[in-house]
Amino acid sequence: MLDVSVTYNRFKFLGHEYLTWIWYSIETGTYRNFFDTRDNILITVGNRIVLENRLSKEIETVTIKGDSADLKEGMVALKKGALVSEISIKIEKDGQPWTLSLKGESLSIANLKTPPAGQVQDPEDVDGAVLEKIYLFEAVMKILDTLYLSFIKQRTGDDWNRKIKGKIRQWVKKN
Repeated sequence: MLDVSVTYNRFKFLGHEYLTWIWYSIETGTYRNFFDTRDNILITVGNRIVLENRLSKEIETVTIKGDSADLKEGMVALKKGALVSEISIKIEKDGQPWTLSLKGESLSIANLKTPPAGQVQDPEDVDGAVLEKIYLFEAVMKILDTLYLSFIKQRTGDDWNRKIKGKIRQWVKKN
């Protein structure tokens, strides 16, 4: 049986591939294929992307941040072999916005902001506000679970090397 740290180090590249795939899926709109059209989900890149190139002896890191940041530098990094190690995304479902950051190495979620919950006017409203906040967390987690499951199905499927990697390479070359 492999030690946890050995396994972690051996497979941590998968999180970076996942975030790179998310960026590709957002930019090409292919993420829509994983959801029911009635779900009315819109996902966009947020205001921060961090890319790491681990192909050289030293790790090269490129950070792009800002609401009006140009992602061309990120594309250049992808062309050089970098992968996304952190990405900020915006998710909108039925007009309700969430923002969050995903970290590739640990697949953790950071800076999650949910849509505003109802105002608490009196002590009796506290339970309802808490339940609404829980619902908002669960809603975004279902979206993220769907994305991750879609990635894993593609990554472990026969089409990953034959089709999907090629499509991602074409997207990078084109941009």
